[in-house]
Parts: sequence; C-alpha cells; structure tokens
Amino acid sequence: MNNKKYIKLQFSDTDDGQKDQLIALLADIGFTGFEEEKKTLNAFIEEKNFNNNELADVLKIIPASYSKTTVEEENWNALWESSFEPILVSDFVGIRAFFHPPVEHVRHEIVITPKMSFGTGHHATTFMMIEQMEALDITEKTVMDFGTGTAVLAILAEKMGAVKIDAVDYDDWSIKNSIENVAANNCSTINLIKDETISTGSVYDIILANINLNVIISNMDAIKAAAKKGAYILLSGFTRADEAFMLEKLEKNGICPLKTVQKDEWLSILAEMR
Repeated sequence: MNNKKYIKLQFSDTDDGQKDQLIALLADIGFTGFEEEKKTLNAFIEEKNFNNNELADVLKIIPASYSKTTVEEENWNALWESSFEPILVSDFVGIRAFFHPPVEHVRHEIVITPKMSFGTGHHATTFMMIEQMEALDITEKTVMDFGTGTAVLAILAEKMGAVKIDAVDYDDWSIKNSIENVAANNCSTINLIKDETISTGSVYDIILANINLNVIISNMDAIKAAAKKGAYILLSGFTRADEAFMLEKLEKNGICPLKTVQKDEWLSILAEMR
C-alpha cells in the first residue's frame, strides 16, 4: 500500500504574529500539521486536499513568500519525531514522546506518539486548553472532546477523573494517532468517534473544542445541544482579532463567558451553559 503524499509549504521570514495568523487561516482550509521554527513556518496538508485558489485567498490576507514540496507520510513523521521535545504546563501536565524519559514532578504525565496531528501541546491553543482545564473539577464528569486531534485533552480528562469521554474528529489520521495515544496511556473511558460534528445524542458536563473559528461557529448549535445546563465549555483555536465575534456568538446562544486567556495571538475562552 502506497504512503499518502503531503504538500509541505515553508513560509520564510515570518514573525510570531504572522505565524499565528497563517496557522489559523491554513487550518480553516484543511492544513493539519504545523511546525514552527525561529523565522519559519512549515505547514502540511494531504495532497488530495490542497487547493491553490484557497491558498491564494489566504495569501491575500497575510502576504508571505513560501516554497512548496511534496513529502511522503513516513518521511514527514520521521522529521516530526526527530524534532519533538517534551512540553511542561507548570507542574500540572508533562507531555512527552514514548522515547523520552519520564517527566518528573508533574501531577499528570501524557505519553504520545508524535505525529503531525494538531494538538501535541506545542501549539499555544492546546497549551491554554490544558492550563484552563487545571481549574475544572472533572472528577466523575462526562466530557466531549470535539476535534480531538491527538486525544491529548481527552487523555488528560480521564487522568483528571472523568467517567465518560467521547472524542470526535473527522480526520482518519487523527483517529489513528488517537487510538495509539489512548492505548499508550492505558485509558479506558475514551470513546473515539469519526465525525464532522457532535452527533452522539448525549449531553455532557464539560465540552472541550480546540479547533478553529469557522468549525466552532458552524457547530455552535451542536455544542449548545450537547451541553447540560451549567456545563463548562472550553474553547480555543481562534485569535485575538476574533474575540468580539466569538463572545457575541456565545452570548446569543445562552453561553456565558467566564474567563479568557491569551498566549501570543491566540485565545482560549472558558464559558458556562446557562
């Protein structure tokens, strides 16, 4: 069976603000992997999903020079693994690859197979989601992780005491990587679901959604329907420029914002279902 092929775009001479905006816009058009270096952003998308016209629209908003190459899936993973470093979120969570030594002096350790799925903890949005989860009482709670990516947040929810976790993603690669990560962490309460929206018919105490602005907005009705009264809804994947729009949408849907945190240009909002 042939390996999948991916388009790699390398954007040079980009500052942190440009990188954040490019990631947000490229994620909206199907890019699923990002690698940040000092002045460079590498972005990856499966070859069959690449659309030149959509990329041109992004570059009208954030003009940036780039080079384009095609890479095999196995080469991409090898490159990503070689550059993966453990992540610490204070003394709350340590995230490491299976080939790293254990992370000491943290309350929760998560072991992952590093692939280019979104959500390893390196990106600001995942980091903030983990930071905000620390303040939540998840013991004996039911959780929906919408756009689970690597399942890092679902795994953390189980380690924090959740009794049931439904983790949803539309991407085959993310589901495959999530299965590996769930097994590596000996999790037993995570149900992985391949879908583009929340359609389980269940309601939850806590909803996690670290995706992007367009997906969150287009799924606001599904998020609202899946939230118990008083449920906590934790969101990220959008920038400071989107804050007013996101807050307006939440309020219109009876979702009360409680706390907003920022890292670089990215935001995470903790809210409560009224």
